[in-house]
Amino acid sequence: MSQSIHTVPHLTLAPTGPLLLVESHLLAHQPQIEAWFRDQWQQTPAPFYTSVDLRNAGFKVAPVDTNLFPAGFNNLNTAFEPLCVQAIQSAMERIHPSARRLLLIPENHTRNLFYLESLTSLYDFILKAGYEVRIGSLLPDLDGPTTFDLPSGRQLLIEPLVREGDKVGVGDFFPCVVLLNNDLSGGRPPILEGLKQPLLPPLELGWSNRIKSAHFTHYRRVAEEFSKLVEIDPWLIDPLFRNCGEIDFMKRDGEECVAHNVEMLLGEIRRKYAEYKIDKEPYVVIKAESGTYGMGIMTVQSADEVHELNRKQRTRMSKTKEGQTVSKVILQEGVYTFESWGSAEAVAEPVVYMIDHFVVGGFYRVHTERGVNENLNAPGMHFEPLAFAESCNTPDSKAEPDACNNRFYAYGVIARLAMLAAAREVAEHADSEGCAEV
Repeated sequence: MSQSIHTVPHLTLAPTGPLLLVESHLLAHQPQIEAWFRDQWQQTPAPFYTSVDLRNAGFKVAPVDTNLFPAGFNNLNTAFEPLCVQAIQSAMERIHPSARRLLLIPENHTRNLFYLESLTSLYDFILKAGYEVRIGSLLPDLDGPTTFDLPSGRQLLIEPLVREGDKVGVGDFFPCVVLLNNDLSGGRPPILEGLKQPLLPPLELGWSNRIKSAHFTHYRRVAEEFSKLVEIDPWLIDPLFRNCGEIDFMKRDGEECVAHNVEMLLGEIRRKYAEYKIDKEPYVVIKAESGTYGMGIMTVQSADEVHELNRKQRTRMSKTKEGQTVSKVILQEGVYTFESWGSAEAVAEPVVYMIDHFVVGGFYRVHTERGVNENLNAPGMHFEPLAFAESCNTPDSKAEPDACNNRFYAYGVIARLAMLAAAREVAEHADSEGCAEV
């Protein structure tokens, strides 16, 4: 691997009082934090896997997106593969102790070789965890088992998904557990409805049902609980947000509601900036309530910008993955990222990966053509793997609060808070469905 596992991005804005306060309080309360997390996982088990996008503004660090169907496993540092394997074993022993076999259902975009590399890495982790695993595709035009040759030199076998009674499988392989790596942006496939096998995560957590404002409502409560424990202002780790009802960007229906709420949110942010003497221009990120892949996202610094959207901008905001229409948006406080990578000082943001309740790795998403207040999940980005798995769990209380290990420990804590919010989402849906499975 070309990048050293100890490479650290440069924080171009030196951490100011609030963030140093957060990091100092996390270090001072580490035993209480870890005990608190242990209690939380007893009450609400973690999802099978999660990835969290973070932003570090130098005065605030917060999650901006939480993914329950993560891709990008091929971007993790290979040195920490054993942690991924061990975490999978832990998750499966909790969820289905007698399971020996597992079916993996992927996204449909088989032309995306980067995604297939991620899928292959995930497949390998499961296999090395001691489980027989096969991949069953929802693609309707997949006629039979198909092998893909990947740029890494690896091969991946994908087979058509079939259903017999209340189970799905491939060929004569009908395992105890089904792991979804398809975020269901296109809807809930009938073939997956009413299965006897546990689905991880459940169908209700796919983007055909899940909305981001529900997640960040859970996160707000988690951040408030946690902030009392470590004695900080919850705003320092929690992005403010608002949402509207139905919107049609092409017809401009609901535009006034968006503009009004942008103005209200900017006012809230300005008051917090004034409280902490932050000399930056507040901004708001408008994003689709459902979906990933960086689609349906824009940033604004005034309500007027909402009214002034041109046709190209409205077209871009009207559709998300698989051509799904955007009918609802979340308005989220924009969190600057003042971390940069390399001599070109490319803008970077950390992404933390977890399996079960363990931090197992992470990387920096880097973009040479985007600014500190822009979405980096866009064409042209690349990834730099880091030693998150080690340093997210081993802070150094004798070092400066923003030393490498301590900054990464803070990232691991914030990412686990987002995962806890996601766990509560899962539990909420399980309760509403009258289902005992986690």
